[in-house]
Amino acid sequence: MFNPFPVVIADYRRNRLLVAITIALVAIAVAIGVAVIAQERALRQGSARAADDFDLLVGAPGSPTQLVLTSVYLKLQAIPLVSGEVLAKASTARGVAYAAPIAFGDSWQGYPIVGTITAFANRGGMLPPHEGRLFAARGEAIVGANVPLAIGTKIHPEHGQHHEADGDEDEHDHHEHNLSYTVVGRLPARDNVWDQAILVPVEDVWAIHELPTGHTPGSTRIGPPWAVDQLPGVPAIAVKPESVSAAYGLRGQLRTPQSMALFPAEVLNELYSTLGNVRDMMSILAVATQILVVVAVLMALLVGFLARARQFAVLRAIGASAKYVFAVIWLEVSLLVAAGAALGLGAGYGAAWLLSAWIAPQTGFRMPITLGAEELLLAAALALAGLIIATLPALLGMRRPIAEGLKA
Repeated sequence: MFNPFPVVIADYRRNRLLVAITIALVAIAVAIGVAVIAQERALRQGSARAADDFDLLVGAPGSPTQLVLTSVYLKLQAIPLVSGEVLAKASTARGVAYAAPIAFGDSWQGYPIVGTITAFANRGGMLPPHEGRLFAARGEAIVGANVPLAIGTKIHPEHGQHHEADGDEDEHDHHEHNLSYTVVGRLPARDNVWDQAILVPVEDVWAIHELPTGHTPGSTRIGPPWAVDQLPGVPAIAVKPESVSAAYGLRGQLRTPQSMALFPAEVLNELYSTLGNVRDMMSILAVATQILVVVAVLMALLVGFLARARQFAVLRAIGASAKYVFAVIWLEVSLLVAAGAALGLGAGYGAAWLLSAWIAPQTGFRMPITLGAEELLLAAALALAGLIIATLPALLGMRRPIAEGLKA
């Protein structure tokens, strides 16, 4: 006898339940670890990409995290306004490509309306409209890729945000303004929350709330240069520096008692540190689960092989060598663990993908799920552990005397 596979296959068929349980336990242990690692990486990558359009953020002194969440991820909350003087200073500072006011407060059927300037709408020329054109006058709007509005449609902004209660829309916290916007363009998809936004001239947002418009009274122009004495406060200013060195210089200039300036990456790194701690805890739990699974599998297989001692003794009695018995037992165990590890790798990827699809609408940005070296190493480590574990029952089966096995 030289080929152990016929005996291995026959044993698998005869012990289908044990085979299924063993593979499932190993797969679950691997899937948990893979899902945790892949999802945490996807969250980092997705959130970092969503912040790519914001090199430098300026706001009133307060919480940097809240400024980033409100401005970058449109998690709209009431935040202090930074003065118009700061906007004027940022707009005319050396090394600035553009300094865009970001003004909130209105929406249309739950889609946030954001007042800004054309330079921010097309990201300094790097994001030309997918359809139509940029707004060029008061009363015009350009929409994100996922806003269900056709070019030429007119909309009336609603003050406040929509809220859902028990599945029904609460109509008591917002009202329509008399102003209407005409959609003149659509931006390409960015795979972030700004795909849900409606961008309009910031002057309209100021005027609709009875604020100065940044220009002399009666003027219909939009965008800079501003009349400093006519500039109201804004929630945030998105500054696009001309270079990396200019970015650091501007951050220093705009960090004053009246304003704070920050790189969104600074805030994200703090959040990532917290996420990393959570991931480490989850990874420890996953490793502990794997150890328990390995012990449980080993105990179950040992009991199973002890119960089948007579079968292996018969094989020895009809001429099978001790090495052949070793190969049969070793293959049975190692193949089960390897199959479970491979299945767990796929299941973990699927679980991370489903979790990402569930979380993405809540975060507002796409989270790319990929399998990296950490996940592959995790599955490979458990498969290797299976190869080592398989030697114990194989050695016991090989060394047991034939006569003792036949009496079992």
